[in-house]
Amino acid sequence: MRDTTMMHPEDRAAVLVEALPYIQDYYGQTVVVKYGGNAMINEELKEAVIRDMVLLSLVGVRVVVVHGGGPEISGMLKKIGKESRFVKGLRYTDRETMDIVQMVLCGKVNKDLVTLLARAGGRGMGLGGMDGGLFSAKQLTDEDGTDYGYVGEITEVNPAPVTDLLDAGYIPVVSSVAGGADGETAYNINADTAAAKLAIALKAKKLILLTDVRGLLRDPKDEETLIRSLKVSEVPALVKAGVISGGMIPKVECCVEAVRNGVERANIQDGRVKDSVLMELLSDDGVGTMIH
Repeated sequence: MRDTTMMHPEDRAAVLVEALPYIQDYYGQTVVVKYGGNAMINEELKEAVIRDMVLLSLVGVRVVVVHGGGPEISGMLKKIGKESRFVKGLRYTDRETMDIVQMVLCGKVNKDLVTLLARAGGRGMGLGGMDGGLFSAKQLTDEDGTDYGYVGEITEVNPAPVTDLLDAGYIPVVSSVAGGADGETAYNINADTAAAKLAIALKAKKLILLTDVRGLLRDPKDEETLIRSLKVSEVPALVKAGVISGGMIPKVECCVEAVRNGVERANIQDGRVKDSVLMELLSDDGVGTMIH
């Protein structure tokens, strides 16, 4: 959405008129937003994202927020004198680290977001991924036997706890942890993956991954080379050509899985841009890369 603070009243009205068909399209539909990156650290951006969630909820969109909290986890580990260690881009999670992950994600980060939603006039309700059997997982294993510790791979999603909150008018705020088959073990889950799996289970209309880049770029050094629209069938060729590479591969894979399993569209977009969620959902312009 455009900044309306300095706009003429007629122009402000035009913004609302532009948004109307999109509001009608998304009314009663589910949108899953993976919240992370710089938008989670910068206070001004954080408030803008929260405000977007509240506005969408108030106009009838069933919004679900899924969050990680990498910087907060690293900060807490540093406080107790434990070094963060990464294996193939994933945080190696031993038992002590898993305790910290659970404490930070299900405790501090989750409750902070719920509090911010309340301050902005919304009704948020926090859910740990283990609550109500929401996410079940097994230990992540690679073919080469790489050990990630208590990093999990989601095996099952029970959307009922989230659906119940949506039906009651809440904005569910979900942390990316999961329970093991034994009912006791907890696993650290990649938040993009958690968001995609939940979007599928909820039969969401849209999945949005907020990142620290504009979207998928043909040339990573040139933000003007943004690929605005991408069909699932076009993805393998772009991976082969090296256009989709590094940390963008798992994000695109999450979007592809979501779309192949019934989510209408998935978006990778820049969370550093204020109101990017509203711009994507409620304006003609849209932002980021849409995968469909």
